[in-house]
Amino acid sequence: MAYSTTYVPAAVTDKMRESHLLGLFVRMDTDPSLHIWFGVHDIQAGFDSIDEEGAVYLGGGRLLGIPTLEVLMMGLSGSVEFTLSGVDPATGAELLNSMPNVRGALFHVGITTLDEYFQPMTAVIPLWQGIAARTGDSMPVAYGDDPRTLTLSLSVVTGENTRSRPSRALWSSAQHEALHPTDYFCRNTNRLSRGVNPPWPNF
Repeated sequence: MAYSTTYVPAAVTDKMRESHLLGLFVRMDTDPSLHIWFGVHDIQAGFDSIDEEGAVYLGGGRLLGIPTLEVLMMGLSGSVEFTLSGVDPATGAELLNSMPNVRGALFHVGITTLDEYFQPMTAVIPLWQGIAARTGDSMPVAYGDDPRTLTLSLSVVTGENTRSRPSRALWSSAQHEALHPTDYFCRNTNRLSRGVNPPWPNF
């Protein structure tokens, strides 16, 4: 099957060749859903194939950086942190108290180019999908007359691993045989944890 670049409309790729007016949009499927884009004003936009009716995306401020977004490969899931800094402590506290449960909510990141009026040229093109795991907050040290600010963070993972519980370092034979009484495959896993290479049967 041949790969096609028509996933991104031609008008968007042409605009990206000549301009840096790129909008980055984030949608989290909570109740109610969260809509943020990295800019200074609110924008009405739809998310292609996800939210066709659209919504108002709140301006989250100037984008200073975005973590590396990786897709699920060979069963290995990555975790990224999205942060929003410079939040007034009172506003941040109110937001944390009214925030809906984020665990397990679908999280989409998409892009589109903006026209000369800073409006989306197309529906937002989804580029990455993750699952929200947990939120966090911290308050950096303020020096001198600098105002105190709050930094909010959201951990998002790929795959089904929400990382809120430690993964098992060892799946013992007793645990395995409790589910599968006649399967003795895991009887040598304790030797593997000590770095011993047990002989495996030839089938």
